[in-house]
Amino acid sequence: MSVNLKNNEVGIFALGGLEEIGKNMYGVQFQDEIILMDCGVLFPEDELLGIDYVINDFSYVLENRSKVKALVISHGHEDHIGGIPFFLQQMNVPIYADPLASALIRNKLKERGLLRDAQITEYNEDTVIKFRKMSVSFYRTTHSIPEAYGIVVNTPPGNIVFTGDYKFDFTPVGEPANLHRMAKLGDEGVLVMMGDSTNSEVPNFTMSERVVGESINDIIQSVDGRVIFATFASNVSRLQQVVETAIKTDRKIAVFGRSMENAIETGRELGYIDDHGQDVFINNRELNRYPAGEMIILCTGSQGEPMAALSRIANGTHRQIAIQPEDTVIFSSSPIPGNTSSVNRVINQLTDTGARVVHGRLNNIHTSGHGSQQEQLLMMRLLKPKFFVPVHGEYRMLRIQAKMAQETGIPEDHTFVMQNGDMLAVTKDYARLAGHFKAGDVYVDGSGIGDVGNVVLRDRKILSEDGLVIVTATIDYENKQLVSGPDIMSRGFIYMRESGDLINDMQAALKAAINRGLNESGNNVNERLIRDVVFDTIKPFLYERTERKPMILPVLLDINKGVRDRKSK
Repeated sequence: MSVNLKNNEVGIFALGGLEEIGKNMYGVQFQDEIILMDCGVLFPEDELLGIDYVINDFSYVLENRSKVKALVISHGHEDHIGGIPFFLQQMNVPIYADPLASALIRNKLKERGLLRDAQITEYNEDTVIKFRKMSVSFYRTTHSIPEAYGIVVNTPPGNIVFTGDYKFDFTPVGEPANLHRMAKLGDEGVLVMMGDSTNSEVPNFTMSERVVGESINDIIQSVDGRVIFATFASNVSRLQQVVETAIKTDRKIAVFGRSMENAIETGRELGYIDDHGQDVFINNRELNRYPAGEMIILCTGSQGEPMAALSRIANGTHRQIAIQPEDTVIFSSSPIPGNTSSVNRVINQLTDTGARVVHGRLNNIHTSGHGSQQEQLLMMRLLKPKFFVPVHGEYRMLRIQAKMAQETGIPEDHTFVMQNGDMLAVTKDYARLAGHFKAGDVYVDGSGIGDVGNVVLRDRKILSEDGLVIVTATIDYENKQLVSGPDIMSRGFIYMRESGDLINDMQAALKAAINRGLNESGNNVNERLIRDVVFDTIKPFLYERTERKPMILPVLLDINKGVRDRKSK
């Protein structure tokens, strides 16, 4: 399906962020101008074997690159900025971000050698970015990272408001949300509200970050031994709470994990992390100079990431830190969907080594940065939009928030639960779906962007579940003879030393089948034919004997190939 936008209509679309938690990237299009908002990643679930990140398919904006005027960032979390390096590798556009997000983005781009050509401009709440037909302004919200903003795109038909991630925290750590500006926007008129729906299933209000700080302080004060504190590196407000507690309890902080070190450095440079001149932070090499009861180890790994500092501490492979019997490990986060099993594995490892583990919302050591139902209703009442589009959430979350919008008086036919790639066309008088474009997932692993497709993932899944069988044989195709082999090797399928009978029977079956293929093929014998013989023989044989379907890799050596190659020269 293609997109059909009329000249008087403003288009609203998502490349990612609908029916998923992550990969947020939204767009507003009017005639020959496109404003993009956020460019995040989605962290892979367990079945995406070997995948580091899932990013958006940028095809639509690449096809319309001449129209793209800016990429505007709402705040500095990974699901909103993590995709920027991959996007800039394909298309360089001006980026507008708050100072903290700008610093985090620059760190990412510097690591990948992309910083030199990047165009990054910092904004604040009073900034207005003007283009020929549209303009962009901002209002401050409260989230789990400082400098989180809602984005207002002013278009000829009216204001499009993207709330970004928000909650109404009336006792925040840091600057409060600007409720007056939200109400003023509502009075001026909001054509479309694109609302964060992450916590639309959660009733009432989200707990204040300050309550979390009090809980952290109470827990650490009650601990006699060493504290290992794991949280998101980007949760700068939470990191400052740990610093405040360290000051109150006369503890020092050692920081481990590259992303955590970068976050602390950036937060201190911008004033969001402040130890009030108490010299709280120490060099990692000084860790053992202090008694255990005077230390907090601040680290990455709250999501069970295999290479993060906490995972290496838990499995005993960290170079500097080993679990001590009196250690208390605090998980100040909740698992991202897909990470629950990884987090539980790390918790079990830590518990097994003798540490006390504190985790979960029952201990009030984590709170969401997203508003619950009452906060979402409050945002709708403040902005009073004519049309409503729920964003940033799984399908059921989008549906629930659309229903909530209707309860505030927005007509059902003015609410649109969309999919990534849908185009909503809006004027002052109506809104309609105006087509669809391709907006799927792109997988990123160590080999680069987009090199991993469904076939590769299927092969990885087979390898992880059923293993690999390698069949090696040397063949004289000209004389139709099996010179040596077939030899069998197994990886992840059977234990060779204890499977002698199975291997011997497999070799006998393959030897007979290969000889039969060579003798019955006439003058058409070639490697492809013998490969098919190997597959057709070994697959049913192994399934009958083991009820498993390992990946089969034939390695067929042509004894005459070297001779032919020399003659051709």
